Amino acid sequence: MKFHGPDELAPADSLWTTAPDGAVRLRSGDDPSTTGIPAESVVTWFNKTVDRDPSKEALKIKRDGKWLTWTYLQYYEAVRTAAKAFINLGLEPFHAVGIAGFNSPEWFISDIGAIYAGGIAVGIYTTNSPEACLFNAVDSRANIIVVEDDKQLQKILQIRDQLPLLKAIIQYIGTPVQKYDNVYSWEEFMAKARGVPDSVLTERHKLISPNKCCTIIYTSGTTGNPKGAMLSHDNLIWTSKMAQESVGLNKDDVFISYLPLSHVAAQMTDLYLPITTGGTIYFAQPDALKGTLVDTLKEARPTAMIGVPRVWEKIMEKMRALSRQNGAVKQWIAKWAKDVGLRGNLARMKGDGVPFGWTMANALVFKKVRQALGLDRCRITASGAAPLMPQTQEFFLSLDIPILDIYGMSESSAPHTVNKPGAFKLGSAGREMPGCKTKIAKPDADGNGEICMYGRHVFMGYLGLEEKTLEALDEEGYLRTGDVGKFDEDGYLFITGRLKELIITAGGENIPPVAIEDHVKAEIPIVSHAMLIGDKRKFLSIMLTLKTEIDLNSGEPSNKLLKSTQDWIKELTGETMTTVEEARKSEAVKQAIQKGMERVNKKATSRAQVVQKFEILPVDFSIPGGELGPTMKLKRPVAAKKYSDVIEGFYVGTDE
Repeated sequence: MKFHGPDELAPADSLWTTAPDGAVRLRSGDDPSTTGIPAESVVTWFNKTVDRDPSKEALKIKRDGKWLTWTYLQYYEAVRTAAKAFINLGLEPFHAVGIAGFNSPEWFISDIGAIYAGGIAVGIYTTNSPEACLFNAVDSRANIIVVEDDKQLQKILQIRDQLPLLKAIIQYIGTPVQKYDNVYSWEEFMAKARGVPDSVLTERHKLISPNKCCTIIYTSGTTGNPKGAMLSHDNLIWTSKMAQESVGLNKDDVFISYLPLSHVAAQMTDLYLPITTGGTIYFAQPDALKGTLVDTLKEARPTAMIGVPRVWEKIMEKMRALSRQNGAVKQWIAKWAKDVGLRGNLARMKGDGVPFGWTMANALVFKKVRQALGLDRCRITASGAAPLMPQTQEFFLSLDIPILDIYGMSESSAPHTVNKPGAFKLGSAGREMPGCKTKIAKPDADGNGEICMYGRHVFMGYLGLEEKTLEALDEEGYLRTGDVGKFDEDGYLFITGRLKELIITAGGENIPPVAIEDHVKAEIPIVSHAMLIGDKRKFLSIMLTLKTEIDLNSGEPSNKLLKSTQDWIKELTGETMTTVEEARKSEAVKQAIQKGMERVNKKATSRAQVVQKFEILPVDFSIPGGELGPTMKLKRPVAAKKYSDVIEGFYVGTDE
């Protein structure tokens, strides 16, 4: 298998062939499910959508209290203008436009504009340090970087002298606070398109091929620099068309854009699904995850909504806190309705009818909750990027809001398996999308093995990392995920562990930590994060963090316990406390947690899986703290190094 760069053809050679006339085509005789979608570029698909319904609303954002709207024709014209401006400023073919900022029409226009100009779009996380921005820009050969505001601009200015290929910086919100060489406001940038003829874009489009690189998604990684996953035009368009087919999306669908666009899940749902369906995107406010998301939901009333698990958990925690303020009668009605809701949805999954009282429960509770959340029109509520906790899924099921788990990765252009309305199972990652293939490598006696993916959604490779690319793809072109799982008799995929996260004890027992950590968080609801320790050790221990308030400006966890955490402590211990220090010193809190740990240990399948010691850490894990990646995934090596003294303390005096 040949390694490929951004200006070469995609490496899934078994899927592609080059005709004598030089045209790139899908191999004849391949599975019809993989070839039913023409192999065309993002440019071609976007043009088709615009031609089909040019006056359809495409993008909507609220600024200064008013909703601004771009139709598909206006969106298209802005993209072409941006593409010409990029070329005028020096964007070379297959070089990058980096974009750092919160979701906005300008983010979308910059991304698709870079592609229209024959370049490559690269999202940069707003939480990146200047050093991390430097790596992304150098690695992707960025000619231009687009930033949201002065905060992001200053990070790029700090590293500009180390970026010899960088030709311009564009700030899309506000005007640069002072004059800098080759730094432009959005208006100044768009004016750079004047005088650039259409023929220039036409020539650039001749360089574009369905299986050449379109965008680069940088994986957060747990150690070392991130890897740039190269996704082709066909990766993105085919995957979005299959996702559309799988869950039944259409041009009337409404989406909310708020998850980081540097992540593949947000790019697929926000950028590429609307390009293929012709749907409408509403942009949330930058403080969406600090409390204003529900406001946008109520105004937009989306028909499809995706969140990472922490988003759904936050909504659940807020709803529970509000519920506790209700009177006894309202609480009793809600409890009764939720019991009906959970039983009804579990029955639906088995193909049975809903229980007696469903209509009344819907009128009294379900309908009102959906309206309060802005989800009254929502047909699809989904979760991605990490597994959803069972208790979170059951909470929303009890309110007749099924949160459907989706499974995929950056290297598979986002989804590979999906749960969908009327066809989902609790705890599963869903069934394969049409045209996707899966093999379970080296399965054990229970059918668990490494999950490997194949199809037109599998990436081109890692930019500049031939060895890593060849490690990721096996000899048949299957993508090795590193996840362990199995299929049930109905074709639903269940993720049961992760190869790299597998703990192997001193006694040789293989233990997947996530399952135990999830049990801990379920039994002890004040726990925000749990990290199991035990690799090469004689017994298991666990580090715990408590749920605390977050600094809205820095994103750093504070020392103040959430109200729900305080309430739990008060209920179980009778003590009133407001800070992490108080909780860590309290013997009553430790005893309450110990009882929760004992309940967890009762579920252990062997003595080796019993957790013997725990420690409450002084601060919650976070992105600024380095323990979490941009999608809130735990960076185990980072946390282990940071708290090495705590870990060693577990085993002092144990003859290890």
